[in-house]
Amino acid sequence: MKTLDGKIALVTGGGSGIGRATALMLAAEGARVAITGRRKAVLEQMVAEIEREKGTAVARTCDLTKAEEARELGAWAVKTFGGVDILINNAGQSSHVRSVRWIGQDEWDAVLGVNTTGVYALTQSLLPSMLERGAGTVITVASMAALRPGGFSGVAYGVAKAGARALMQALHTELRNRGIRATTILPAEVDTPILDKRPLVPDAKARSTMMQPEDVARAILLVCTLPQRTVVEEIVMSPTFQRDTSKDVAAAYAAGAPPGVR
Repeated sequence: MKTLDGKIALVTGGGSGIGRATALMLAAEGARVAITGRRKAVLEQMVAEIEREKGTAVARTCDLTKAEEARELGAWAVKTFGGVDILINNAGQSSHVRSVRWIGQDEWDAVLGVNTTGVYALTQSLLPSMLERGAGTVITVASMAALRPGGFSGVAYGVAKAGARALMQALHTELRNRGIRATTILPAEVDTPILDKRPLVPDAKARSTMMQPEDVARAILLVCTLPQRTVVEEIVMSPTFQRDTSKDVAAAYAAGAPPGVR
């Protein structure tokens, strides 16, 4: 018997990066996996890949910048499966403009929408069914930016991920004695498609020492497969080798600045 046989897992941002690696690992451990994201074709490819490996998966598109769509996703999951045992809040979005001086309202709203408000709305929509079951695991992939905000990750991303971390801490404090396990994963650089939004896109040499999506997915799997009596509140992850990011930070602060302004 596999460790997650009979469990229902919902993974946001499941079409690529950390979400993709996580969905594959959860399915391999016997979970029925629902994956969600914005790109229908990519999600369908993921379902086919999981099914080729004798796993079970379904897909649904969702734009988590819209809180109502997040709530609709939760309602769909409860109606379809009767509830969700494991929620992986993995979908993320960063901004191109990273300075507190230059970032515009649209980018700010989009980043907080996916990384904080979407997490709140989806998690809240699933809590009644988890509480009815007396158990549930909520894992949110935040970022080292929640602990060390600045130009490297951008002001909006740091604020959003710190908010997501605070939400998980509040969830843990309020509902741990009712069987809800809340965990925050705080990774530093991971070689995922989100890096392509950076003002200075990392080259192959820069990416060579970064963590890979499956590294973070293995941490998520650990949290999911521990006995119900045990919760891991936070995991902070970083590459073993620390690269020089001074050029990245300089480019980040310059992005979006008016011509001639420093």
